[in-house]
Amino acid sequence: MKKLILACVMMMAALCAGAAEKGTADEAVAMVKKASEFLKKNGKEKALAEFNNPKGQFIQKDLYIFAFGANGDGVELANGANVKLVGKNVLEMKDADGKFLIKDILALGMSKEGKGWVDYKWPNPSTGTVDGKRTYVERVDDVVIGCGIYK
Repeated sequence: MKKLILACVMMMAALCAGAAEKGTADEAVAMVKKASEFLKKNGKEKALAEFNNPKGQFIQKDLYIFAFGANGDGVELANGANVKLVGKNVLEMKDADGKFLIKDILALGMSKEGKGWVDYKWPNPSTGTVDGKRTYVERVDDVVIGCGIYK
């Protein structure tokens, strides 16, 4: 019985360690590029469904894809970490310092350049603390796709 309990504890520790593994800036950019290609190849409906799939290809380490329409309305189209946000208007969402992070993400995604990084502070589910977060966004047609990393 002790061996079984020890095995369970070790397995849980390994799972927790894997869940806390941090993605890098290069991995976040690569995931957005992969999501962009998936969207172009498969269309918006199929892509958004895959971005929202909690066991899908767009969730790795602590990285996940989110998406908004490139119309500035702030309605979340996809969120691999929290599907409860999908369909909700989060335009007025603020970070820990009161910064309107969604407005900044959309402004960058809808700009002439259409891509880049946005910095803000956000609760880190792995640590339970408010940490700096950096999100890479890129516009593909009428969708703004993003993926963030904790600093």
